Amino acid sequence: MSEVFEILFGSKSRVRVLRLFLLNPESEYSVSEIAKKNMISVASVRKELNSLKKINFVKEKTKKGSKTYHLDQQFHFYPELKSLISKSTASPESKSLGRLKGIGDVKLALISGIFLNYPKSKVDMVLVVNNVSRSKLKNLMNSLEAEIGKEVSFALMNSEEFKYRLDMLDRFLLDFLEGPHTELVDKIPGLKRFILGLKKY
Repeated sequence: MSEVFEILFGSKSRVRVLRLFLLNPESEYSVSEIAKKNMISVASVRKELNSLKKINFVKEKTKKGSKTYHLDQQFHFYPELKSLISKSTASPESKSLGRLKGIGDVKLALISGIFLNYPKSKVDMVLVVNNVSRSKLKNLMNSLEAEIGKEVSFALMNSEEFKYRLDMLDRFLLDFLEGPHTELVDKIPGLKRFILGLKKY
């Protein structure tokens, strides 16, 4: 058993590979896909897969000369590991989230969904950003998804669109604001008061 845990938690690369498989248990990935999604080298991926195959955490499949890997859901510690990863994967203190302010003039950044283990949320993030840099936003999301091990869904709008949707009592926004969420940035005057008003009814 000690060998199993030594193999499971040996490195940062391994943790990212573990997260990818545990949070996407039905998916199959090639080595290059795993490397791209986790932002780690192909050599690191091969090393981790070889270790994880030894303890039957992943299975290898060959089809038309191409190898893919998927989680073996019969792995002895699968339920416990999935629970552990789900609780620890996405944190508001994430390193990648610290780069959020660099994507533009950020007026509002709210997180829910995967970050708060709240699967009912329609998106994981609501971002209100003026003069957004699409390339920096893409890099941020790629980094977040590598850190988390799962695709991050988000709604992006500028201040004008956000105000319009709030004034129209947009159902999507209201549902998000009424549900569990955490504020990373809030420069919208009166928003906290508006949310408190929603929760009274």
